[in-house]
Amino acid sequence: MRGFGFEEHGGLERLKFVEVHEPRVGPGGVRVRIRAAAFNRLDRFTLTGIPGVTVERPHVLGSDGAGVVESVGERVEDLAVGARVLLNPGMWDGTCAACQRHEEALCREYRIVGEHTQGTATELIVVPRRNVRALPESLSFEQGAAAPLVFQTAWRALSTVGAVKPGERVAIVGSGGGVATAAVQVAKLLGGRVAVAARTARHREKILALGADAFLAYDEAMPLDRALWQWSEKQGVDVIFDSVGAPTLGRSLRAIARGGRVVVIGATAGPVVELDVRTLFWRQGSIRGSTMASAAEFDQVLGHLEAGRLRAVVDSKFGFEQGVEAFRHFDSGGLFGKVVLGGPGT
Repeated sequence: MRGFGFEEHGGLERLKFVEVHEPRVGPGGVRVRIRAAAFNRLDRFTLTGIPGVTVERPHVLGSDGAGVVESVGERVEDLAVGARVLLNPGMWDGTCAACQRHEEALCREYRIVGEHTQGTATELIVVPRRNVRALPESLSFEQGAAAPLVFQTAWRALSTVGAVKPGERVAIVGSGGGVATAAVQVAKLLGGRVAVAARTARHREKILALGADAFLAYDEAMPLDRALWQWSEKQGVDVIFDSVGAPTLGRSLRAIARGGRVVVIGATAGPVVELDVRTLFWRQGSIRGSTMASAAEFDQVLGHLEAGRLRAVVDSKFGFEQGVEAFRHFDSGGLFGKVVLGGPGT
């Protein structure tokens, strides 16, 4: 069976179509024929190699996918062959203490499709029944593939971990990626006053069209913390959503309000950060980590997508045979939203 991924870790030159074993469905499993897959920044890190994470090689990339149920395993009685579905890329064991508390995102065995397992950029994938959800009739396969990872990440980070309240100031650091486009919408849905801060104004009009109240371009002359401080009328920002890491986290911290929260969901530009903790304790703020979502949070945000209160932003669509071109576009600076790859035969 063909998939798009790599045989050896490295740069973009390692991308290729690979041959992997066709997955067989076992008890409690569902086999889905992929109609659309989508890339995330995580795929870039998986290609390069994540310290401490060993992957089966050849390895298929892609955490997000939507398609049609081809077969089901024993004990799966509530899902019909031929049903249109999307996948929850978060995987948990279902037995640990965290899972028993319905806090699946805290499971000690938590894994992500495409990072710890074979991914979605292929013909067929098998996942547990709990990872399969009906694709809302209002969503295409492409939209269904573009939504799961970024929206569950944004929802948990802002609603649960960041605890955004109506009227609070919320800043999203970064503007072009799929998670930023999701975070803007989630923050507005929660009632926040939202600013997006980025090093380039390239996406300004698109971000404002998504509902952001302000777009802030920062640079050496106008650093991130000063831009956020001025926007907040020198009161500080209540919740800052930061996925950049080393270049921005220290400045995000300096811009928080009293009782403010910086929520970290990634470190795309570097993981090691030096902080001045005096700001942290004097403003009684907090830095909180967040990743993925619980099963209930996933279903909650999926409900908002089905109702049209949130929408997946698709930057571009490529045919399956254009996998290398699609991934290179995903890695470009002009990206706004998600890059979607059609499944084989679509």
